[in-house]
Amino acid sequence: MKQNFTVRQSALDGVEAFLAVAQHRNFRRAAAELGVTPSAVSQAVRTLEARIGAALFARTTRSVGLTEAGERFLSRAKPAFEELVAASEAARDLGQRPAGMLRLAVPRSVVPLILEPVIAAFCQAYPEIEVEIAASEEMVDLAAGGFDAGIRLGQLIAPDMIAVRLTQPFPFMVVGSPDYMRGRKRPAAIDDLRQHACLRLRRANGSIAPWPFVDGNKSVEAIVSGPLIAHDYATLLGAAIRGVGLAQVPAPLARAPIADGRLQALLAPFAVMGPGVFLYYPGKRQVLPKLRAFIEHVRYRGADAAQGAATARGARKLRRANSR
Repeated sequence: MKQNFTVRQSALDGVEAFLAVAQHRNFRRAAAELGVTPSAVSQAVRTLEARIGAALFARTTRSVGLTEAGERFLSRAKPAFEELVAASEAARDLGQRPAGMLRLAVPRSVVPLILEPVIAAFCQAYPEIEVEIAASEEMVDLAAGGFDAGIRLGQLIAPDMIAVRLTQPFPFMVVGSPDYMRGRKRPAAIDDLRQHACLRLRRANGSIAPWPFVDGNKSVEAIVSGPLIAHDYATLLGAAIRGVGLAQVPAPLARAPIADGRLQALLAPFAVMGPGVFLYYPGKRQVLPKLRAFIEHVRYRGADAAQGAATARGARKLRRANSR
């Protein structure tokens, strides 16, 4: 048997009409303010009175006054309705301009790579946006955690998310400190890692990640062993710098310690390319101005960095050509 379903009337139905009549003590003036007919206002008030179970207005042919029930209802309903209107305007404001709290779920290793170079400039450019960064290696549920977006390596992002590229693809490099390599044979092939202490990463699902490589056209996953397991690349990098063992980390993370001599790059011909770092958010969610502003800011900074790198490469090529 088919059931009958009815939509429950809202407790707010007729309240705006009541407040307008209570203010003007006149149904026609209340109707003009609301942009409806006097009969529509009268019907809304009658429906409200029926739902409450008490007359709110004392009506005569010449005047409209509040009953005792109407006075009590007005004293509570007016501030509550004004607060609701203010809440609606505040929410609408966030939908129209970059403002409010921007919450990002970010792995620790990405903070120095992506956020530190841009966050100060972003905060200066958008002073009405507060940025909260939750640094964790856990794959969080953005909606359940109240996050606007997350930042992750591309291969870790679910396919139903909208992904925005923040970096170009980069290799995963094996690195070791000069102190660690002193007295040890430099690995020349993937199998040589069996003779080395390798620092490993535990994934968010609890498994220990193998080290991925490419050997010609073939993908290889090496099962390595060593004295340390960590949950993030930043910890692995720090341990490698201190000579605990070899680590495989994203190349941008290792760039500075390689440049200043604290680390050496190893097995470069076998390095696998990762897709890069992406910002992601649920595909069905409307992009609020605060998030759109952050995306455009990061993209703009990334374009500037890429152009700067290209200019530097061109200058180096020109110097080499002139030196010949």
